[in-house]
Amino acid sequence: MVRISDIDLIKELEKNSRIPFTELAKKFRVSEAAIRKRIKKLLKSGTIKFSLDINYKKLGYDYTAIIGIDVLPEHLVKVIEMLKDDKEVKELYSSSGDHMLLVKVVFKTSDNLNRFVKKLEKNKMITKVCPAIIVERLK
Repeated sequence: MVRISDIDLIKELEKNSRIPFTELAKKFRVSEAAIRKRIKKLLKSGTIKFSLDINYKKLGYDYTAIIGIDVLPEHLVKVIEMLKDDKEVKELYSSSGDHMLLVKVVFKTSDNLNRFVKKLEKNKMITKVCPAIIVERLK
């Protein structure tokens, strides 16, 4: 029996996460059940998860921004919870780079984006807000 590595399987899923299990089984020369079992194990362990990659421009959202945010350290947890609850926030990351937090937001108009940035800037727990509008996704 051929042994496939998790890495090899993940590389194939990265290329096309919708590839049929039967096709993966042929590629790795194993049974479909073996592929199904391996993917189930990877999902259960949290090694992989499936999500949507949404093209917001096609939905009329012309403004995507990544916003760097710095926070008073004693309010970090509170700000994180506030941002997690904000429906405008699509992604939220902690960072060791130039900013403590990175937020991805999408808006239909520049006015809506500006209102969101101003709301952050008015928050007394937040010390710095650095928006960067995404012009084009390159990869």
